[in-house]
Amino acid sequence: MAELQVRLATVEDAGTLAHHRSAMFQDMGLLPDGVAEQLRAASVDFFRAAIAGGRWFGWVATIDDSTVGGAVLHLNTMPPRNGPGGVFLPSRPQGLIMNVYVEPEHRRGGIAASLMDAVLEFARSKGAASVTLHASQKGKPLYEKMGFTPTHEMRLFL
Repeated sequence: MAELQVRLATVEDAGTLAHHRSAMFQDMGLLPDGVAEQLRAASVDFFRAAIAGGRWFGWVATIDDSTVGGAVLHLNTMPPRNGPGGVFLPSRPQGLIMNVYVEPEHRRGGIAASLMDAVLEFARSKGAASVTLHASQKGKPLYEKMGFTPTHEMRLFL
């Protein structure tokens, strides 16, 4: 039986992370084919620079040296603020998890959970106060099982 390996991504994995980003949006029906390639190509350059910059981190999941999934985390230091129940939180990193993706033929086998475990362990090791993600309908059950709860977030595109 092949063993799943999850490792921290390097700059050389930018193409894989870019593929996952584009494929994720396509799978959710949010990205037309022509835009998918444009997003993928632009994301390669973004992830190369972002990972090299030290506040973006990626993970790649492999089985028998074949890439089967990945995830990305952006860590940004937040100012002091209130936390659950109004408690004071000092300035600490906050994470945004993005692009959790598993190739279709490898889904429902625990790969996304393994990726999330690695991301959350890393975020904790960096002192993150919290992490946020935007869940697809298919991903929500996993994230809820891991303790994620809906928030009051709103967005305005400028």
